[in-house]
Amino acid sequence: MAGVDSRPRRLRRTPGLRSLVRETHLDPSQLVLPMFVVPGEDRREPVATFPGVAHVSSDVAVAEARRASDAGVGGVLLFGLPEHKDAEGSAAWNDAAPVQTTTRAIRQALPEMTIITDVCLCQYTDHGHCGLVEPDGTIANDATLPLLARTAVSHARAGADMVAPSDMMDGRVRAIRAALDTEGFAERVGIMSYSTKFASAFYSPFRDAARSTPQRGDRRSYQMDPANGREALHESLLDAAEGADVLMVKPAGPYLDVIARLAERTTLPIAAYQVSGEHAALRFAAANGALDLRLATLESLLAIRRAGASFVMTYSAVDVAGWLA
Repeated sequence: MAGVDSRPRRLRRTPGLRSLVRETHLDPSQLVLPMFVVPGEDRREPVATFPGVAHVSSDVAVAEARRASDAGVGGVLLFGLPEHKDAEGSAAWNDAAPVQTTTRAIRQALPEMTIITDVCLCQYTDHGHCGLVEPDGTIANDATLPLLARTAVSHARAGADMVAPSDMMDGRVRAIRAALDTEGFAERVGIMSYSTKFASAFYSPFRDAARSTPQRGDRRSYQMDPANGREALHESLLDAAEGADVLMVKPAGPYLDVIARLAERTTLPIAAYQVSGEHAALRFAAANGALDLRLATLESLLAIRRAGASFVMTYSAVDVAGWLA
């Protein structure tokens, strides 16, 4: 066409040119591998609704962490499944629980590995909620805070680099920061807050894996309404003011707008979680020939990074590291 003054296609002509001007990069060091750890030894039990994900004992988790480390993956995020549950979730702060045991084992085997631990009660309570439940079904926010803080301190003692409160109780970052500082972890353990966690339909495979589906009710009274963008920013900025070191948006893919808006409002690193439903959707679609797993996964992660995430939690971390290599 005559008269065209600008031809951006000139810089897309070859792979070398495209690489030279690429704005967003994806590296294995920007990925974190979540794992579900259970008691015992030599256990690897696949989760039926969650392709490629299994419950693993601490010895198997160490091997998985080593594989991730060798691939250049930036860290691991540990979720624990206890043998016994109760109304308080007391196994969460048991020093012999799966997260604490696995943290110590990975720290001994891989001293340089970045270990992040999930801090919540939902996997440990017999009712499946993230906090204590009143007789009328109300989630007791303030009474839950000391239990979350106690759990975080237990993880810190085991060797965690960061604790990651995912409960969405108001004030929990301040409570955890105060407890960590009091116990001597002011300079050693950071807080990666699930600061904007939506009440999402994309968590179902995770709840199967974590065995944390609420026995009654749901989590909409404390997790974020998917319709609210401004409130999402407010939630994250509150956690920043309380002492969070990293802010997280969860899920990632359906909420790229929130990640982008948050990136404009804070200088803190932003994490994003490509959650179980996102992972399963890609895997099941690829298994049925609907898309190319490698290309679709890489594109989804690039979109999350492009929106403003510094790093991403993804169950595909090791696979992605191999593809990038």
